[in-house]
Amino acid sequence: MTRSELIAELSAQYPHLLARDIERIVHTIFDEIGAALARGDRVELRGFGAFIPRQRDARTGRNPRTGDTVSVDEKSVPFFKVGKELRERVNHSAVSSVHEE
Repeated sequence: MTRSELIAELSAQYPHLLARDIERIVHTIFDEIGAALARGDRVELRGFGAFIPRQRDARTGRNPRTGDTVSVDEKSVPFFKVGKELRERVNHSAVSSVHEE
């Protein structure tokens, strides 16, 4: 689901809210999650999961096009750890769809 699809889905579920307000809310939430991760903070959404910034060490990589070795600097990358409730929902629907076939 893309951001615009999420906004359209929420607009359909909550017709009493203006689409531009829903769009502003969704953008604000994503911006705040990104800002928190940029500061090095963990973002936990109960029942959904946690976004955690992880540090990757510097390493020697390879350019896939040329095969040349290149140095890759140390960097911080976002990591998502799924929550128990979401994992159970996904696994339950995966099991249900297998049994339906």
